[in-house]
Amino acid sequence: MFKLGLCSVTFRNHSVDQVIDLAKKASLQGIEWGADIHVPPGSLQHAKEVKNKTTNAKLEVVSYGSYYRVGDENEYSFKEILETALELSAPAIRVWAGTLGSQEATNVYREKVVEDAKRIGNLADKQGVTVHFEYHGNTLTDTMESAKQLMEEVNHSNIYLYWQPAVGRTIDDRLASIQTIETWLSHVHVFHWTPTDRLSLHEGKEEWNKYLNEIKKYDKDNYLFMEFVKNDSEDQFLKDATTLHELVSK
Repeated sequence: MFKLGLCSVTFRNHSVDQVIDLAKKASLQGIEWGADIHVPPGSLQHAKEVKNKTTNAKLEVVSYGSYYRVGDENEYSFKEILETALELSAPAIRVWAGTLGSQEATNVYREKVVEDAKRIGNLADKQGVTVHFEYHGNTLTDTMESAKQLMEEVNHSNIYLYWQPAVGRTIDDRLASIQTIETWLSHVHVFHWTPTDRLSLHEGKEEWNKYLNEIKKYDKDNYLFMEFVKNDSEDQFLKDATTLHELVSK
């Protein structure tokens, strides 16, 4: 089953109240709150206030979008991030699989990422929070092969993987990546880009229909998070949300 949400980083220059208002206007069901602007790690009272504002608006707090780089030095410890997620009542934390792409990473580096992933997976599990790698370039999830290898090496029941269409790859490659990582697939970041431009979701409607049909085969509960729209425009966001509603209604 699909639910529709918004990554708050889509509108970094907007206030928490403005993000919530946009999510309501778009008839979405939840928000992934970003750690970079809207809910900084360690701001526990603020996190609680954001949670209350979200739930009072009858929206779900679905995820805490942290910028924790697994296996690397970080500005904030995972403990601080987890504490903030708990005050936010976020059931999930999004993290990044290191700072190196799979072609640059040595075996020693991969081992560091795997070891740290197991550590944070255990810490979060004790608090009833899940951990999710972002499927992203310049990390160890930059290809479907590397992402699969990483998840197999981590082999942790509390660690999952978000999916998004890899920029610059073919539709067939992207469909294959869904099939490759489906064991660990949780939520999805929705956007339509070329390597040089952000486009309207309507222009990508046909291919997104293929992605969603593939994801539906695995009978999971997936949030589809809208992320980054053309020209950072509110109007474009609302149009894209209409397109996403149409896709899901099929």
